[in-house]
Amino acid sequence: MTPTSATLESNFRAVLGADQIRPATPADTVCGVQPQLALEPSTEQQLAEALGLANESKLAVLPRGGGTKLGWGNPPSRADVILSTARLNKVIEHAWADLTATVEAGCTIKALQETLAQHGQRLALDPLWPERATIGGILSTNDSGALRLRFGALRDLIIGVTIALPDGTLARSGGKVVKNVAGYDLPKLVTGALGTVGVITRAVFRLHPLPHHTRSFTISVSSPQEAQELILTIQDSKLAHVALQSHLCQETPPSIDILFEGTEAGLDAQAARLRALCQSAKFAQSSPAVWNARQELWSHSDSQHAPVAQVGPESRRTVSLAAFSFAIAKISALPADLAHTVGLIRGTADSSHLHWKSLMYATGLGWLALEGPANNLHRALSSLRSGLEQRQGSLVLLHRPAGLPTFDAWGSPGDSLPLMKAVRSRLDPFHTLNPSRFLYGL
Repeated sequence: MTPTSATLESNFRAVLGADQIRPATPADTVCGVQPQLALEPSTEQQLAEALGLANESKLAVLPRGGGTKLGWGNPPSRADVILSTARLNKVIEHAWADLTATVEAGCTIKALQETLAQHGQRLALDPLWPERATIGGILSTNDSGALRLRFGALRDLIIGVTIALPDGTLARSGGKVVKNVAGYDLPKLVTGALGTVGVITRAVFRLHPLPHHTRSFTISVSSPQEAQELILTIQDSKLAHVALQSHLCQETPPSIDILFEGTEAGLDAQAARLRALCQSAKFAQSSPAVWNARQELWSHSDSQHAPVAQVGPESRRTVSLAAFSFAIAKISALPADLAHTVGLIRGTADSSHLHWKSLMYATGLGWLALEGPANNLHRALSSLRSGLEQRQGSLVLLHRPAGLPTFDAWGSPGDSLPLMKAVRSRLDPFHTLNPSRFLYGL
């Protein structure tokens, strides 16, 4: 170590214990960039002080939770310190009578849900890899799944947050009640910001009751156009579904999954209505494992930060693909544009000689897996992004295969870029946190 780095580590040791500081290893590499130190504070104040020290020394800090989504976003322009929230892993308070919970950022989704379930409640969210994904991580990446249709996204569920700012201060906003207008709306600001404006240390959520029972069904359709028509028909009906998604790929016909929650009598009534609505469609009850479909899209990925979903063979919808480069993107389109979006994907993939598979939610959000030669992937992703943006959609590259030519993960920010730059400059003027990982080098 140089004298400067030795002094810096000594400063960190004044804040953290010896067991909370270690040299970074190759396992700490983020998108090919190797940090020097890994810090694991055990309190919010320790984390804020360590962040302040790094900021004063103009070091680049990469916040980390469970590490499941470190590959998302653009590669960092530099990385000096990994700042882990692994020790901030407690459920601080479960105010079950008020349907709220306060939880530290390093707590896993699975641990939180198990605690809430003791009082028959849940955080109505279905993010990827709940066994490892942490509260801070899903907030930073704004991860959500099919339940978003009924319960909203994270910005609808979070009601309070505490964040450590780069200057070492702790900022709080919101409160412990569902209807709260206190302070600036930091919860929505940090959700989806990829840790670029502050490090989340705790969050307060509104909760929902656990369902008495669930029942899911799969409906086979003949074409993307029929899938779109059926989804819109279901959405316009009186069915009380909580999730609705469609599977589309080049090898098999499309299918639609629908999920209901409630009492047995209520579920029977919903099933009867669904059957009446789909009289001309092939109808079959499905295994609950169908809702692991989003994780299955990642199961062929070689990303070190993407665990393979363990799903039984009876529920697999994966496609046997050749061992080329593999890219995964999050896409959005207008719900009424599903058929056109699938046509755009199919045409682009076929012209680039790529295999493809997609999962689309009724909200218009979806996931796309593409596999083939890296140069072909680059050309196809650029074409798809352009085609989607022309129709008010988007494409965000989440898994970047090795060998892919330079490709921005995010796409166009529209007219919001000046505002985002101003916020970043005010809260993190030295670009200490996740430099260059967000939109346009933010």
